[in-house]
Amino acid sequence: AGQAPIPISYLLQYYLRRRHEYLHHVTSLTKRRIMSRHGDISSSEDTVGVCVFQYPMPRLHTNEEVIENAKKICEIVKGTKIGLPGMDLIVFPEYSTMGIMYDRQEMFDTACAIPGPLTDMFGQACKEAGVWGVFSLTGEQHEDHPKKNPYNTLVLINDMGEIVQKYRKLLPWTPIEGWTPGNLGTIVTEGPKGMRISMIICDDGNYPEIWRDCSMKGAELIVRPQGYMYPAKDQQVQVSKTMAWCNQVYVAVANASGFDGVYTYFGHSAVIGMDGRTLGECGTEDNGIQYAQLSLSGIRDARANDQSQNQLFKLTHRGYTGVYANGDGDKGVAECPFEWCRTWVTDPKLAQEMAEKVTRKTIGVQCCPVAGIPPPTEEEEELLELTNELNLE
Repeated sequence: AGQAPIPISYLLQYYLRRRHEYLHHVTSLTKRRIMSRHGDISSSEDTVGVCVFQYPMPRLHTNEEVIENAKKICEIVKGTKIGLPGMDLIVFPEYSTMGIMYDRQEMFDTACAIPGPLTDMFGQACKEAGVWGVFSLTGEQHEDHPKKNPYNTLVLINDMGEIVQKYRKLLPWTPIEGWTPGNLGTIVTEGPKGMRISMIICDDGNYPEIWRDCSMKGAELIVRPQGYMYPAKDQQVQVSKTMAWCNQVYVAVANASGFDGVYTYFGHSAVIGMDGRTLGECGTEDNGIQYAQLSLSGIRDARANDQSQNQLFKLTHRGYTGVYANGDGDKGVAECPFEWCRTWVTDPKLAQEMAEKVTRKTIGVQCCPVAGIPPPTEEEEELLELTNELNLE
């Protein structure tokens, strides 16, 4: 009684302000709960639409044939974007542009410069389609071309047609592949919608160290183009899922399919969630695709808030529960406990000797010669036999 009525304009402003706060709260909760998913053709502000394209392994011999094949890949980029309007990134297999040049002279003759005509073509296709793309170039001319073997290289091209990452295969598939080992290390680049991307190639993925290096440097998606053949299908399908789980990272695997006259490629291209579970996986078909939406908020929330399986945090905060209980701080133990890792950094030659002690000292083996690899001498073979006998004892 006696109080002036509250103006309608004030009530309206109050209602609108509270409604805005409520909607912001709900939106924030919803965003935090967005999950990666599979089965649709869309993507959202919080999800990156990733497509892996299972390209049949080509068998090519000349630059003209390579250019014609690259044109096909460019058309695939543009066509796939029509079918998958939410696609932000498309990934092609290792060797998809040039195939494997089994003839050494053809390998040198078709080796390309980066940037160059091939990357210009791919850049134009990405720009026209409005997508990012990962493309294989086998090989990239060495700095001392043609005196030294080329590199096995990937390029990440953005939706403006620009090369934003170049990666050279660190661990060529010896003894068969003769590429010069990469010298650029692993790289992390901010990709579509801000997702941080690293690239590795095929046999690189058999070494846990490379996955950890990418993840510890901030990669949220590791792209693994490969030209993997039978008989290693089961192992390669498994390793990418395991490494996703061990590193809390999304994985996109684009593998080749078909038969190139020498090898049969098993396909099974896949997009894998950061918990190691497959979101989508091809069979062995030519030109198969898989597509999934990878949540930005999902992986960032998991890395910030997961505990018992937060491998990236726990590795460098070793045993923090017990350390804290002992009154020794809240950071756990930071020092590396692994002698092998410390040795490799501080004394690479000694690390090499450690590996040779449990394997062999020569790059060739007598029982199964490989072209281009020298077999061990008789003295080396005798020493190997003696070493094996001692190890058995």
